[in-house]
Amino acid sequence: MPLTSEPLRKLGFLTIGLFDEADPRRGHESTLEIIELGERLGFDSAWVRHRHLQYGISSPVAVLAAATQRTSRIELGTAVIPLGWENPLRLAEDLATVDLLSGGRLNPGISVGPPMHYDRVKDALYPDTASIEDFSYERVRRLLGFVRGEPATDDAGTEGFEVFSDRVQPYSAGLGSRMWYGGASLRSAQWAGEHGMNFLTSSVVKAEESEDFAAIQLSHIRTFRAHHPDGDRARVSQGLVVIPTDSATPAQRAKYEEYARQRTPRTASPQGPARMLFAPDLVGTSAEIAERLHAHPAFQEIHEVAFALPFTFDHDDYVQILTDIATGLGPALGWHPAG
Repeated sequence: MPLTSEPLRKLGFLTIGLFDEADPRRGHESTLEIIELGERLGFDSAWVRHRHLQYGISSPVAVLAAATQRTSRIELGTAVIPLGWENPLRLAEDLATVDLLSGGRLNPGISVGPPMHYDRVKDALYPDTASIEDFSYERVRRLLGFVRGEPATDDAGTEGFEVFSDRVQPYSAGLGSRMWYGGASLRSAQWAGEHGMNFLTSSVVKAEESEDFAAIQLSHIRTFRAHHPDGDRARVSQGLVVIPTDSATPAQRAKYEEYARQRTPRTASPQGPARMLFAPDLVGTSAEIAERLHAHPAFQEIHEVAFALPFTFDHDDYVQILTDIATGLGPALGWHPAG
């Protein structure tokens, strides 16, 4: 099977970072060890996903701050931080701080909308303002402005021995160009392009135009680039679930195939009132997965990926999967390890 018009340039992975309620430190250490492994294997980026009020990473920025001190090259991203849980000014301060600690390696991915199960959490999250909180794209625009150095106040100067800035401090030059929007709709793709962001497209899209996942994802990519100042050079990263089995044990292969089998029914048709459509998980040898990706219309138009690691697997499974991606699947897609 021939390569796409250009070989894959950047190879990344995404992890949810699950932990045991009785021993949460071990789970967070596992995530950091996986990121360290990713750097050794030559991956270009490692991304973490959030989970609020669940047994997964609730503070991805804090986890990545730790990762900056245990890695030196690999880019570190969030996919994604839901801004409905965040104050844009405070988040801008945290992102800039971690970006500086990393030496300019942070790639913050964000999205908007009301927090999941908002009726259950609004009294704890916004006890006084729940009914008037704005969860629109304006929340993203505010964050972008703060990250990019726009004034946060008109009051700057000196008071006694203290000096005050009119913009968020610290300011990290370059971070504004590394902001990503995680979108599943045409509207999000267009908005992200119009505001000069990068675009994360995952294994979930809204079935707005059809029920063909690849065709929908392709339309999002083209819409984003059509509205981005950089046009076809605008950065897009595709995040599908891939599980290569080259070095897997028979027991691992059986587990992986069962995992995919249980999740396959949701890929047959749009799910729920929002008509969310899921891509099938790709399980097989690196050669088999590469062949399926080369035939994927959306994959043919991107040059970066952040393959999602499956939920609920064991640490040793992730080591095997990442190793096979870096040594088998990546090269089959034309990628060369960094460093």
